Amino acid sequence: MIYLDNGATTFPKPASVMSAVNNAIKYFSANPGRGGHKMAIKASEIVYNTRIKIAELFKVNDPSKIIFTNNCTTALNTVIKGILKKGDHVIISSLEHNAVLRPIEKLKNSDISYSIFEVDENNDEKTIDNFRNCINENTKLAVCTASSNVFGIKPPYERICALCHQYGILTCVDAAQSGGVFDFNLSASSIDYLCLAGHKGLYGPMGTGIMIINCDTVPNSLTEGGTGSNSADYNQPLVLPDRFESGTVNFPGIAGLGAGIDFVKSYGIEKIYKHEFNLVQSIYSKLNNFDNIELYSDYPKYGYYAPVISFNVKGRDCEEIAEILSEKYNIAVRAGLHCAPLAHKSKKTLKIGTIRAVPSVFTTNQDIIRFVSALYKIIT
Repeated sequence: MIYLDNGATTFPKPASVMSAVNNAIKYFSANPGRGGHKMAIKASEIVYNTRIKIAELFKVNDPSKIIFTNNCTTALNTVIKGILKKGDHVIISSLEHNAVLRPIEKLKNSDISYSIFEVDENNDEKTIDNFRNCINENTKLAVCTASSNVFGIKPPYERICALCHQYGILTCVDAAQSGGVFDFNLSASSIDYLCLAGHKGLYGPMGTGIMIINCDTVPNSLTEGGTGSNSADYNQPLVLPDRFESGTVNFPGIAGLGAGIDFVKSYGIEKIYKHEFNLVQSIYSKLNNFDNIELYSDYPKYGYYAPVISFNVKGRDCEEIAEILSEKYNIAVRAGLHCAPLAHKSKKTLKIGTIRAVPSVFTTNQDIIRFVSALYKIIT
């Protein structure tokens, strides 16, 4: 199979990731932090070492502020619901995923309001102005994606976060599509909370997510329970990371995530981005020669877009095209709204959706040639 659905989850996973998951289950499958025997201690060491690896990759000074979650959605919900209170106002971008939009929409029932600022992909200054115009005296939090999961557009999130700090506004960046692809330096950033998917650009297993707290304001926890620490106390521990890691963590997933981060570090983030981005530029150039292909952005410029491309075949249903690619040519893409109606609304594709192609480090130039050739046969 030619797999171009890496925006949903990366495939294949590195052999080292599969081995780490298997070894965690086969040799060390004890409950980390819940016992003093050898297997439990070894499991705890693996979880701790993965936390250290994440801190090193994202340049976080305090590893205890690396919180494991079951996905990026949980991390985002924890920040949003753990920070906002009655009367607060939050600002989000016009490209946000439902993992941001739906929690905030629900909070309207708790007298929390929100505004949406339009991202102008060709004019960062206009985007900043649009954001600034949304600020009011009750603005407590701003949430911005690091890159659109539909169109690859990269908002000026660092500048937005820096502006927020001037107004005393907390900032959260959704890096589900960008972790392992963009280089984040949280020790020199105004990002207060970074939320990540472990199973995408970090090449870990599904069921892994990360919330990084990069400030002194700690959200309230969404879940309370056993942490293996202070068990006689009826109250949830306030110490990090225990405050947010109630119940048994996904130990095999975390072990695999640690191996995925090792893979990313050994390959190099800049090298990964360059490889994937060159493939996206190749797809764009080839599809741009077809009269009956609709593209939704300008030619992607290096550093301004994530390696994601969306398109449609004029007059054809996007899901029909994706099904033909899968059934006849064994090519995996994703079609539909990609859980991001705001992004589709901004590009006027809310009613029709798009076909999305996202390469990975394992995608080859030959894969792209075969993909475009298959599309040509379908539409001519």
